[in-house]
Amino acid sequence: MQETNKLKRGLSTRHIRFMALGSAIGTGLFYGSADAIKMAGPSVLLAYIIGGAVAYIIMRALGEMSVNNPQASSFSRYAQDYLGPLAGYITGWTYCFEILIVAIADVTAFGIYMGVWFPEVPHWIWVLSVVLIIGAVNLMSVKVFGEVEFWFSFFKVATIVVMIVAGFAMIIWGIGNGGQPTGIHNLWSNGGFFAHGVVGMLLSLQMVMFAYGGIEIIGITAGEAKDPAQSIPRAINSVPMRILVFYVGTLFVIMSIYPWNQVGTDGSPFVLTFQHLGIAAAASILNFVVLTASLSAINSDVFGVGRMLHGMAQQGHAPKMFMKVSARGIPWVTVVVMMAAMLIAVYLNYLMPEKVFLVIASLATFATVWVWIMILLSQIAFRRKIGKEAASKLQFAVPGGIWTSLFGVLFLAFIIALIGYFPDTRISLYVGLVWIVLLLAGYKLVRKA
Repeated sequence: MQETNKLKRGLSTRHIRFMALGSAIGTGLFYGSADAIKMAGPSVLLAYIIGGAVAYIIMRALGEMSVNNPQASSFSRYAQDYLGPLAGYITGWTYCFEILIVAIADVTAFGIYMGVWFPEVPHWIWVLSVVLIIGAVNLMSVKVFGEVEFWFSFFKVATIVVMIVAGFAMIIWGIGNGGQPTGIHNLWSNGGFFAHGVVGMLLSLQMVMFAYGGIEIIGITAGEAKDPAQSIPRAINSVPMRILVFYVGTLFVIMSIYPWNQVGTDGSPFVLTFQHLGIAAAASILNFVVLTASLSAINSDVFGVGRMLHGMAQQGHAPKMFMKVSARGIPWVTVVVMMAAMLIAVYLNYLMPEKVFLVIASLATFATVWVWIMILLSQIAFRRKIGKEAASKLQFAVPGGIWTSLFGVLFLAFIIALIGYFPDTRISLYVGLVWIVLLLAGYKLVRKA
């Protein structure tokens, strides 16, 4: 009977790499980057480099634990093992909370994007269809899921690469600009590189870290990776560098071709740049890419929550029914519950005002940062538990050990302070704290169930 509750290992290094790329390259880059540019000006490039470095520290801390102890519930299990049951419980449920919030935004966004092409079709039809299709993909097998996610991510990555290459062709040779090279003077000619001072660059870090949210899914894949000792280090070492290239490369091109103070005022920075490159069908091309981006994100959301709830049920932190696994090794109950939650969430979205999306983004940032802090604290506790001698022999160890992780914790505490600094996002800090209090109150009830 125990065997029926086991997940199957069917994800290759290729699947895991593109899953992490796909989860991190989404609305944070396509739309969130415009807000970050407004806050910082061209110095947002520096903010993305700093944010990318911290994201890499988090991934290495998670990688160290994943390679030495691969678990499907990943950081929730590590928090439980190294910090205590309460920490594992709060971390797991906060991750599910974060991903559900992101999924609400993603499925609603899918309806809006399809509305661009089919304005006469009600949004709810698209939303219902995407929830059913993604649910079906997640119920098939982990290999089918990995393959679908690979192609969704591939379209996004390919478009960004084309855009970066075309952008450099315009900057250096003037291709698409009547043979007139644009150069890179726009990076300093509209108020300087630090257009809003160093403070503006620091304030943009909140949006930057939201953009990197999702890369922690690499840890969750460890339970279903064919060879975690090889695939996890390869994915972690390649993905942050690629994400940095995509984010920094894309925004470098956008702000070189187009004055940064006009970005986001007339639409998505991507649409503006494609139009500037002389591609008339820019809106349709971008819409297709953003559609695949939202499909990829919803796909990863369902996978991540499903695996986390399955692992938490095994630890006694979630209802036992979430442990049920199909003959194909899929935790089907969690997939069905996630689909139902998304349908309810979509209905709620129609009742809410537009400003809710800013709160959704900052709520997701708070939950993401909380999970990241718990990953770093778990790694510190893991090192202390095994002792210095065992730590020196670890596979895929974090460079700098505990001190590197401590730096990451301090940086993330600063991000939480930034969320509290802005009046628009401060509410999400209050909601986040209420969420933690509710979890604490429900802890004993869940343990008894």
